[in-house]
Amino acid sequence: MIKVCIADNYPVVHFGVKSYFKDHADISITANVGSFLMIRDILLTKDIDVLILDLELEGLASIFEVKSIIKNFPKTKIIIYSGLSEQIYAPNAIKAGVSGFVHKREKLETLGQSIVKVQQGKIIMNETVKKNLALIAKQSKSERLYRKLSNREVEVLRYLSGGKKNHEIADILSLNEKTISTYKLRLLTKLNVTNLVDLVDKAKKLEIV
Repeated sequence: MIKVCIADNYPVVHFGVKSYFKDHADISITANVGSFLMIRDILLTKDIDVLILDLELEGLASIFEVKSIIKNFPKTKIIIYSGLSEQIYAPNAIKAGVSGFVHKREKLETLGQSIVKVQQGKIIMNETVKKNLALIAKQSKSERLYRKLSNREVEVLRYLSGGKKNHEIADILSLNEKTISTYKLRLLTKLNVTNLVDLVDKAKKLEIV
């Protein structure tokens, strides 16, 4: 039996996923957490095979924190289960070491299949993302964007788009405010805009936020 922990902000997700897998032959939902801070305690006290993690989970500020979980609990596979854009976030998440990315628009049947596959050692991505990774030259501007932006730049852009100030982002990511200003300048350059309003607008159009 594959033991699974669900890490998500919303009770309806916990209830829906747990209800769906209640009588599953191979999958058992053995833990539920509502914040990133709770994950470490669960992994220290329970034998979890697969962690289903939303990138927008409360307390999760950076993909680098996910990398820390992967490093400290190598036996636990991680599947990102998120409503964020696969084109932007799946490649970066896979590069960070997660075992799969399943968009929340997918059926729970797909999530179940992904859990079984990652437990077998496979990497799970949407077919479109796989093709984009393999056919860089044919990608559209939005599909290529993940190669232009680093993990940290994507994170800073998300917080800027959410209305956070430089000093607030610095506190969240435990970075110097000057460093955030540098990331902001890089973002303006890479996305070919000259101000924050246009930067946020472009991020939304490209489904980065």
